[in-house]
Amino acid sequence: MPTPQGKPARASRAPRTPRDGAGPKRATVQEVAEAAGVSTATVSRVLNGNYPVAADTRRRVEQAVRTLGYVVNAQARALAGSRTRTVGIIVEDIIDPFFGFIARGVQRQAAEDGKLCLVCSTYGVAGGELDLIDSLREQRADAVIVVGGGVEDPAYRRKLADRAHALNQDGSWLVLCGRPPLAADVPAGVVDYDNTGGAHAITDYLLGQGHRRILYIGGLDQMSVHRARVAGFRRAYASRGLEVDERLIQPGPFSRRLGYERTAQLLRDGSAGQFAAVFGANDGVAVGAMQALREAGLRIPQDVSVVGYDDIPLAAEVTPALTTVHLPLEQMGREAVRLAVALRGESDGPTDTRHVGTHVVIRDSTAPAPAS
Repeated sequence: MPTPQGKPARASRAPRTPRDGAGPKRATVQEVAEAAGVSTATVSRVLNGNYPVAADTRRRVEQAVRTLGYVVNAQARALAGSRTRTVGIIVEDIIDPFFGFIARGVQRQAAEDGKLCLVCSTYGVAGGELDLIDSLREQRADAVIVVGGGVEDPAYRRKLADRAHALNQDGSWLVLCGRPPLAADVPAGVVDYDNTGGAHAITDYLLGQGHRRILYIGGLDQMSVHRARVAGFRRAYASRGLEVDERLIQPGPFSRRLGYERTAQLLRDGSAGQFAAVFGANDGVAVGAMQALREAGLRIPQDVSVVGYDDIPLAAEVTPALTTVHLPLEQMGREAVRLAVALRGESDGPTDTRHVGTHVVIRDSTAPAPAS
């Protein structure tokens, strides 16, 4: 039917529907700007949080975002050269409580800061840390947090330092959590604790209880954590003018299995001589040792005292409850994220180190040495 102007009527356009399987059409930043009555630049400032915006303007933009269901295209943002509001954390194995509780701290702090947390595990694969750092750099993560003791190898430390410089050049930061700094000129933050001091304190506690032959189990020789804890163990003996029987230092993986198998073996063959106390290099090792002692008919702590390190929840749940060194694991994760945020914008700033405290928690697994 002709219109009053004599032109044919144009059929009304049906709403555009996506192709099969394509899903609904996404709102654009232009549509958000039009709905809020602002420029696209203002929308970008509100979403990125990188420039002050009036409170009323911010509310209008945020309302438009909610109404339209606008979702930031992370790939487009990365291509534009901006950050992705992502924090990456690299651990050996997320199922290990030590790593798990630090990861929880990272996730909670990242969420409070409006960031997404990506958790990556190396599963002990050689070079796994370096590969994952490279992958997170490709994802343009705001920060990469590496957790756990590092390999004490100069070549490896140089490779890690190279990654720290590369991240820094991209506007990101490497944060080492639970290991010493790389070097003064390497742009990497550090969240650490006194591994040596904690080991010294709990060893000295056992020595003060009259124990002289303390079996130390766990830790690989090339790992910084093991070296620091053994150093504290030795220092406690030296400070009391006592000698360490080297047969009593038994390195190996930080695992419950090691604690059980190594203790059972030493009880069977007597190769380390007698011992009246066991220091598990972490709580898992200590709990494994406790199992072996019980199976051998020994009472804890009447016959043998046992201590651990880390104070994971298991330490308070076993029977008898385990005396151990407490680490604020979740706090360490939070501090790593806070440090990364604080370092943002530092193009070539110095290494920043934050320390968290440790203390001995005395429970039921220790007692004065039996009378000889």
